[in-house]
Amino acid sequence: MNYRNRFKSFIKKPQNIILVSLAFILIYLTVIPMITIVIDTFTVHQSELMRVKGAKVGDFTLYHWTKVLFSSASKKIFYEPFLNTLFVSFGTCFIAILLGGMVAWLVTRTNLRYKGIISTLFIFPYIMPSWTLAMAWLNFFKNSLVGGAPGIFTAITGVQTPNWFAYGPFPIVVVLGLHYAPFAYILIGGILRNMDANLEEAALILKASRAKIMRKITIPIVLPAMLSTFLLVFSSAMSAFAVPAFLGTAVRYQVLTTQMFRTLNGLNPGYGYIMALLMIAIGVLILGINQRIIGTRKSFTTITGKSSNISLINLRAFRTPVSVVLLGSIMLVCIVPLISFALESFIMEPGNYSLDNFTTLFWVGSGSPEIANGEPGILRNVSILKGLWNSVRLSVMVSFIAGSVGILAGYAIVKKKNTRLSALVNNLAFFPYLMPSMAFGAIYLSMFAVKRGFIPPLYGTFALLVLVGSVKYLPFASRASVGAMHQLSNEIEEAGTIQGIGWAKRMLKIIIPIQKASFISGYLLPFISCMRELSLFILLVTPSSRILTTMLFQYNEKGWNQYANAINLLIVLFVVASNVVVNRVTGASIDKGIGGN
Repeated sequence: MNYRNRFKSFIKKPQNIILVSLAFILIYLTVIPMITIVIDTFTVHQSELMRVKGAKVGDFTLYHWTKVLFSSASKKIFYEPFLNTLFVSFGTCFIAILLGGMVAWLVTRTNLRYKGIISTLFIFPYIMPSWTLAMAWLNFFKNSLVGGAPGIFTAITGVQTPNWFAYGPFPIVVVLGLHYAPFAYILIGGILRNMDANLEEAALILKASRAKIMRKITIPIVLPAMLSTFLLVFSSAMSAFAVPAFLGTAVRYQVLTTQMFRTLNGLNPGYGYIMALLMIAIGVLILGINQRIIGTRKSFTTITGKSSNISLINLRAFRTPVSVVLLGSIMLVCIVPLISFALESFIMEPGNYSLDNFTTLFWVGSGSPEIANGEPGILRNVSILKGLWNSVRLSVMVSFIAGSVGILAGYAIVKKKNTRLSALVNNLAFFPYLMPSMAFGAIYLSMFAVKRGFIPPLYGTFALLVLVGSVKYLPFASRASVGAMHQLSNEIEEAGTIQGIGWAKRMLKIIIPIQKASFISGYLLPFISCMRELSLFILLVTPSSRILTTMLFQYNEKGWNQYANAINLLIVLFVVASNVVVNRVTGASIDKGIGGN
């Protein structure tokens, strides 16, 4: 009888029902797919029957593991791409932390001019898709040795860029470093902004030099943020696909993601599933290291109840030059790529930037049989307009599902904090963040390519894209909601309960309105991320479910650069405009959620 009463008491609380439901759903959508992909690495697939002699589809085999890790071909299949991935990831971290940390220090600790606009513009490269900068790099620096027509730099100067500068590891590292520098800026800048100024003031009284204060006080204090940034940027760079694909393919520079795309799209899916599994394992390891670092530094207090008036460093004569150079550099990174996309989308003959070579064919033209098989301009192209419609409705559906589930998850997790069930759901909701996007797509490709119980095969359906996007971006929404709920006092909801107001009405009339901006960010982050996503969906789309980003990739692969640049500009403008409109209407913005709580 006691158990029955406890059960009745348990199910009367909405947070308990939410947590139990989410625990079952998320276990099915995160843990079960992991088990499926492990099984697939030991399974013979249809396309591999010719190589695994005497085997039937579904038979157990060690062929994939042996071939990937222990054969004469292992160097090309796995070890070379793996070492390239490590190089790219470490290089990206170095540039991102150096650049982001330097700008954070200048904005928070010096009398730099134009701080507001610099801070706003510096976030811009992160709001834009990473491959935006990759395409801009190709537009400017490609050469005629590999890329056919030369880029804008060669057209203006007559200087042919070397292959190492135009393609391969160097531009990949630079582009990814610029893309993730805002991430470092926000994490490190937050620590610097909140640091107790008394620490530095005491050092100044003791006649310590600015260099010594930086070395002995400032850097040690921001070290946890730097280490956290390093691990998160490393994980993100490791899972990058679009930038290495755009900048490495011309010189056959393979990283794990591009190699995984080749194997899963080709005749060796077993190889790809092993790479996906290893990338997920590295992601989990990185998170564990990150949590351990943060956990061991919790007592490192940098904010006190004493005065925190920051004594800004006077840049003196360098103030204006440094401010102008920094602002100009950031504007180059933000605005010049958009100009390059516009230029490349209006020129008829690549490499020729004279006025008589400009045309509107690739935007509003009806098509020419000699160009791109007669494809009409993107604003008259039925396939591209359908891709735009697919992108918008996919992003809306994903953001609605992820945002709504995130609000429920955040509410229940905070209401039942410090319980095992709450911790389980919190970890399961965050787990998709650990998985590289392409690996995550590969998991769902493996799991839902066949019928699963009452769920029919989903491969090739729009529903699969919605499902994988909703689960992948749930961490964004749940983090925003958990942070918002932590700021609310229990008394606010208890007052409504005393008045006899039901749970649904309390949510709609009290909780959601109070934290409207944070909850809208939980919808906006998945929307923007989904609109610019390529890696997650590249393995899952079919001709009927193509979205703009995958069409951009396909057009670029075919060498139809004018169309690719026009589509790229369309995506970037749509993403930026969406962020601006929502920010103006609601006060929520994607840049307020980067590196969130």
